[in-house]
Amino acid sequence: MMNYTFASATILLVLITDPVGNIPVFANALKHVAPERRARVILREILIAFFLLLTFMFVGEGFLKVMNLSELSLQIGGGVILFLIALRMVFPPPATLEPEIFEEPLIVPLAVPAIAGPSALATVLLLVSQQPERRLDWIAALCVTMLISAVVLVSAERIQRLIGTRLVVAVERLMGLVLVSVAIEMMLRGAKTFALQVMGR
Repeated sequence: MMNYTFASATILLVLITDPVGNIPVFANALKHVAPERRARVILREILIAFFLLLTFMFVGEGFLKVMNLSELSLQIGGGVILFLIALRMVFPPPATLEPEIFEEPLIVPLAVPAIAGPSALATVLLLVSQQPERRLDWIAALCVTMLISAVVLVSAERIQRLIGTRLVVAVERLMGLVLVSVAIEMMLRGAKTFALQVMGR
């Protein structure tokens, strides 16, 4: 089992929600939204994502029991998901022509899956299932993560003008490299725990 601290959980959630990598996604989705409304839309979508992830924190244990899933399978499965997400950050797929959104986006695609995607949902579920007694710490880590996302995404246009698109891409790939290491660590710990369980039988 991986024992996270408040700081490590916050860093993990920031890496997974990937506010820097979401800058192009939000820019494209908000292209046809009036400039004076963009900040409100971003904050609304972040709040929706926050409440969805918060809900998962409270119903996560029940979900595991209903689905008859163990913490070990969640840890290894979460590691695999994180690894795949991290690979996409380091080696992004070829750009495709996505249909433009002419209406103001609501929930999809910004709140879900851009912020509260499968990897973020799996991570909050993993945190709570491994250390349920520290739920307040995980809620605080999620609050800090959403605050960082709000600051980055509301300032997205200024960030792009200030540091340029190439540096934004470089930062996202660096975050992807860190996330690859976290994912591998999760899978290794899960495999080690599984091996010890098998040997103990």
